[in-house]
Amino acid sequence: MSSVLDQQSAPPAATARPAPPPRRTRLLALPEARWALAALVLFLLALPLHLLGGPVWLWGPLFAATYVTGGWAPGWEGLKALKDRTLDVDLLMVVAALGAAAIGQVLDGALLIVIFATSGALEAVATARTADSVRGLLDLAPATATRLLPDGSEENVDAQSLAVGDTVLVRPGERVGADGLVIDGTSDVDQATVTGEPLPVAKRAGDEVFAGTVNGTGALRVRVERDPSESVIARIVKMVEEASETKAPTQLFIEKIEQRYSIGMVVATLAVFGVPFAFGDTLQSALLRAMTFMIVASPCAVVLSTMPPLLSAIANAGRRGVLAKSAVAMERLGQIDLVALDKTGTLTEGTPYVTSIHPLPGTGLDEDDLLTLAAAAEHPSEHPLARAVVEAALERGLPLPHTTDFCSLPGEGVTATVAGHTVQVGSPSRLLTDTAPPDKIVAELEATGHTAVAVLRDGTVGGVLGIADRLRPDAAATVTALTELTGRTPVLLTGDNERAARHLAAEVGITDVRAGLLPEDKVAAVKAWETEGRRVLMVGDGVNDAPALAAAHSGIAMGKAGSDLALETADAVVVRDELATIPSVVQLSRAARRLVIQNLAIAGTFITVLVAWDLLGDLPLPLGVAGHEGSTVLVGLNGLRLLREAAWPRLVKETA
Repeated sequence: MSSVLDQQSAPPAATARPAPPPRRTRLLALPEARWALAALVLFLLALPLHLLGGPVWLWGPLFAATYVTGGWAPGWEGLKALKDRTLDVDLLMVVAALGAAAIGQVLDGALLIVIFATSGALEAVATARTADSVRGLLDLAPATATRLLPDGSEENVDAQSLAVGDTVLVRPGERVGADGLVIDGTSDVDQATVTGEPLPVAKRAGDEVFAGTVNGTGALRVRVERDPSESVIARIVKMVEEASETKAPTQLFIEKIEQRYSIGMVVATLAVFGVPFAFGDTLQSALLRAMTFMIVASPCAVVLSTMPPLLSAIANAGRRGVLAKSAVAMERLGQIDLVALDKTGTLTEGTPYVTSIHPLPGTGLDEDDLLTLAAAAEHPSEHPLARAVVEAALERGLPLPHTTDFCSLPGEGVTATVAGHTVQVGSPSRLLTDTAPPDKIVAELEATGHTAVAVLRDGTVGGVLGIADRLRPDAAATVTALTELTGRTPVLLTGDNERAARHLAAEVGITDVRAGLLPEDKVAAVKAWETEGRRVLMVGDGVNDAPALAAAHSGIAMGKAGSDLALETADAVVVRDELATIPSVVQLSRAARRLVIQNLAIAGTFITVLVAWDLLGDLPLPLGVAGHEGSTVLVGLNGLRLLREAAWPRLVKETA
């Protein structure tokens, strides 16, 4: 964590971070989305006509068009799978819908088609948006760089053409063009995109800098140490892409049993027809028995056992500010048994604030006087630490004297004239001598993970300010709730320094701390746990968290300040940054999974009883249809229970 206040006020054009050009795939550019929308519109047009008893010629073609628009794509995929001697849920769904239509249940079949088409479209959109964000991440690295030639002249070159050993000039406000070492100059560099550190880091000769990070007010000369294709930003892109491609294919619970069920139903239907017919039964009788068997064994209720509970859970979570991107994502949240948490922007708010004020005895300054001097001197600066000091003074209602002769020295601090006094604010290591009285205060602050800021008046030390990132109010309670849910205390994965990480971890009850991690280190930790058989939930907010979010069994991104890449890579997003909702949505997912199992038991019971009746007795066709449809309605209503307000688990006391 940086301990300097040195950024000068600069024109907005010099300090504003360039926004990447929009690269988001348009929703209707995806064929899955277009077909799903068409099916939904047709279904909504046909539904009131059917329910109000309109003529068949009016609603029949609309339902038929619904079957075609929503079912042809999954049906085609199912046929291609069948060609490879595989029965999958797509073909099972289409057959079930057509079977429902064949026995007069056109509405049920159309609803099944719309549900699956919409689910497929949502997954296609999530995949496309993730790809968009991965491509957009490349915009963090500048397209051009200023290369210094041996004769001292400059040339503007494509950043991708830089080679190891080249020297580049990084002016104030520019993005660093390549990974390398500083060989001359001093500045603060915002490298949150790579390490997640909340504050700019002081850089001077010998320090490493990363491509895509933002330079402060000083000019830096950087020797390129890594080929642009191997920069940290480029490696993040590769890791996200690889994790997305190699992550085990996700399946809903019902999909895991679809193969056996589908094959078994087809074989059994043929047997119910063929065996009696071969032993002398009439064609009509054998066909009627087989048709009845096919109806009562139809997987409509089985297929609908899964979607309603998960979609209801998604809707309930959405009302609480948690957006799960698909039914698969919601189901996976309930399977986790280990949680890994990022620090800055996840457990903390990601913005510094003044935690303590230490005026020295004998200076004639109290806390308000010391804070007033520091805030007045820092008022012209736009450095994050400066803003924290000014904000603290404003919160106390302190009037700020007029400031003149403001000057900022990169890596050292600021100097200004306040009410006739020369005030210096900045790094204790730069402003204080080894024998200065506040050394003990500085050591105590830094030992607890705080940033110490020295304040001098007319060359005399007036005191020290302690500054730190603010812990979220519900962080400790959330860690406790996650520990109870998984049976193991969450792990802290952060790019911040060890001292700050361990101090914060102790506050929330975390004992396993991995600090100073680059993105690939976080991915390595997640993969190591996955190899051990753990199902990891990763919670983060930054670009540096995205690879781990993609590699984990499930990923949740903090929504308010989360990077586009993190938001699109994660399986779910906490829109309002309320940590307390994370254990609640995990518990809600588990409740949905229990309902799925209940529904499968209900559907299985109905199917077993009706099938046994048909095989061992004489099940009337109308009664078989009624039992089949009754079980479908029952599992659907059971799944909708999670829409109730009371279904949301309150594992952590929610704050207003």
